[in-house]
Amino acid sequence: MKYDYLIVGAGLYGAVFACEMKRAGKKCLVIDRRDHIGGNIYTKCRNGIQVHRYGAHIFHTSDKKVWDYINRFAEFNNYVNAPVAVYKDELYNLPFNMNTFSKMWEIRTPREAREIIEKQRREAAVESPENLEEQALNLVGRDVYEKLVKGYTEKQWGRSCTELPAFIIKRLPVRFTYDNNYFTDRYQGIPLGGYTPIVEKMLEGIPVRLGISYKELLEKNGAAPEPDTFETVLYTGMIDEYFDYRLGELQYRSLRFEEELLEGVDNYQGNAVVNYTEREVPYTRIIEHKHFEFGKQPDTVITREYPAAWQRGDEPYYPINDERNGTLYRQYKELAAGEPNVIFGGRLGMYQYYDMDKVIAEALKLAEDRLKIN
Repeated sequence: MKYDYLIVGAGLYGAVFACEMKRAGKKCLVIDRRDHIGGNIYTKCRNGIQVHRYGAHIFHTSDKKVWDYINRFAEFNNYVNAPVAVYKDELYNLPFNMNTFSKMWEIRTPREAREIIEKQRREAAVESPENLEEQALNLVGRDVYEKLVKGYTEKQWGRSCTELPAFIIKRLPVRFTYDNNYFTDRYQGIPLGGYTPIVEKMLEGIPVRLGISYKELLEKNGAAPEPDTFETVLYTGMIDEYFDYRLGELQYRSLRFEEELLEGVDNYQGNAVVNYTEREVPYTRIIEHKHFEFGKQPDTVITREYPAAWQRGDEPYYPINDERNGTLYRQYKELAAGEPNVIFGGRLGMYQYYDMDKVIAEALKLAEDRLKIN
């Protein structure tokens, strides 16, 4: 077969691009090293519950174009993300709001909360914060930092906050209203029936090969008597892996998921997402999946999410965007510029964490740009 595009990665970025190319009459082949489509937004039904296999994914956006686009493939419910945080034997609402402050300090008014935060900020003030701890204390004061930021952040990054650069936290949203909605975006929700059917619809009519990596495909293709041809490759895998780590490894944080079916338990924790902010608790959060779709099943499925150091062979989740990795990525980007028929895109190809709406917007823009060229 002769294809216009080989798309490496059947996640959201690759699927949106493939869908748009097919609509424009282009021939695409999509491959993925995993045994399923959907990438990290993959969901699978278990006991009637849609389980987010790679962590909680709540769709939210203020971009109406993106919202209208994704609604072509699914109907969304009105789920609003309102996580709670557990610190020792205390329970707090997130994001930091008046419910949080009322519980923490036994106060009622925004004025009282502002005064306490401002007093604690002044006491801990550092003119030029040199690490994340100093930056966080400057932003929210000691109580919020110690109970809700410090341990959670150290688990996520695997390092003390005093060893993390200040720029990781540019701001910590503080709201002086009794509003537990974590996001402020106009459009929010969870697709009925999970995310996998969305990607299935996007890839409808497009050949997909699963369980095969880019290099494995090239090897098989090279050995074929009549090899497939591809005018252009969209590569959404790790950019450093594409170049065989020639300049060194980009760094990531990974995750480990411990999924558990609780038969006969209809409601384990009363909320979809509960964060555990003590460093001594090894997991960062527990997800109870049925609450994403207001489920009434007699059983429930929970997932404990553990941060982990990344090494080759692990799934890379969060790029570590510090100075060292930024420099190395720019060097790989220069190498990529020398690959005229390869486009590097998506979270791993561009070494950048993206929310789902930004992934869609980037993929749509790429498709639009490519169609202008040919």
